[in-house]
Amino acid sequence: MAKTFRPWQPEQTTLLPPSPSDWLSDDHQVYFLLDLVDELDLSEILIPVQAKDPRGEKGFDPRMMTMLLLYAYCVGIVSSRKIERACYEDLAFRVLTANQQPDHSRISEFRRRNLDALKGLFVQILRLCQKAGMVSLGHVALDGTKIQANASKHKAMSHERMLRAEKELEKEINALMRRAEILDAQEDKRYGKGKLGSDLPDELRRRQDRLARIRQARKEMEAETAAAAARQRQQDAEEARARAAAALASDAPAAEQAELDKKIETAEAKAKAAREKAIEAAENAGVEPPNLEPLAVEAMPRRGLARKADGTPTKKSQRNFTDPESHLMQSGGSYLQGYNCQVAVDSDHQVIVAVGVSNQPPDVEHLEPMLQRINSCAGEMPTVMTMDAGYWSEDNAKCCSDQGIDAYIATGRLPHGQPLPPKRGPLPRDADARTRMARKLRSKQGSAMAASL
Repeated sequence: MAKTFRPWQPEQTTLLPPSPSDWLSDDHQVYFLLDLVDELDLSEILIPVQAKDPRGEKGFDPRMMTMLLLYAYCVGIVSSRKIERACYEDLAFRVLTANQQPDHSRISEFRRRNLDALKGLFVQILRLCQKAGMVSLGHVALDGTKIQANASKHKAMSHERMLRAEKELEKEINALMRRAEILDAQEDKRYGKGKLGSDLPDELRRRQDRLARIRQARKEMEAETAAAAARQRQQDAEEARARAAAALASDAPAAEQAELDKKIETAEAKAKAAREKAIEAAENAGVEPPNLEPLAVEAMPRRGLARKADGTPTKKSQRNFTDPESHLMQSGGSYLQGYNCQVAVDSDHQVIVAVGVSNQPPDVEHLEPMLQRINSCAGEMPTVMTMDAGYWSEDNAKCCSDQGIDAYIATGRLPHGQPLPPKRGPLPRDADARTRMARKLRSKQGSAMAASL
């Protein structure tokens, strides 16, 4: 017996007005989504639901729930309670749901259960937009914005302060324990055993809890920096092997190959030691063993906590107690505890073609992974890209050039005393990449592109 659902017929006629289609204009976004639902592959959502026991109360149609979430996100509503309220109060939501009102707990549970499948819809919808001619990748703009995490920047502590606080709390705990022992002995003598205990145990417990939280945060920070050091050592070993392989292929002298082999041996030994230390630090912190392989090309950059060569944190390395994954970053002249959200937008129809979230503040490190995400989502690289000065580096300019991308990257201020390059005429042969990019931005086409930065 197949699983069935409550009837969902958005085109069902009613008395006033005669049809839901009369409630909204023909070009409303709701009707685009209703046309879109049959074009999407929702098997990841439908198959698990169909496999459930068909008995019991009929649930809401998963297609309707999917379109409900997509439309809510399109109009900037993410709270499940606000979505529920809109299903009662907003005409567009009532048309989309065929006048059904799922409660917020069902909306939240549907989202939680199908989170991975919903993420996959982004690529499907992007490909449909390409077929409809809404995405050309002729001109893509990339930018980042800092988003506040659900955490306060004041709920962070440096590694140096953690160590100092641990020592101070240990002294206070020892003093309280001695004091409590003396008071208990005095009260036992005065009142008898089990009579009228002091209030010191509660005070002691608070300090012990605080000590445990600080100590755990310190161990997790040390595990994070050890894992980052291990990944770097592993990458160094792979680069050493690549150099040796290139030398072997080019018939390099035996002495040079022997030297490269020695460097491989040294790099691999360091990588092994760093890996063992990272695993030990993770076990000591009671966390899952980290992934110690170098990041994939399209992976967003990870937070780089300041660390020493041996993988231990520096004195000023900080970790937030509320949201350890977030990072302190500058935004609008002030600092916030948050994340760096990257968005690539096709300029023709303002369609988002790739997104990414990172806890690494600088934008410059995000260009290469975002290019790979654009290629993965849209199936090809953009022809032209514009970026602000946060993305400027010679490596990024070369990366775009190697991919055949005509990049316009704001260079910011030129070094002190260096004049702007002329708009016309030949450039000096020794002009660096930054000067050439600045000249490119001053051209007629570059000025038009710069206006969008």
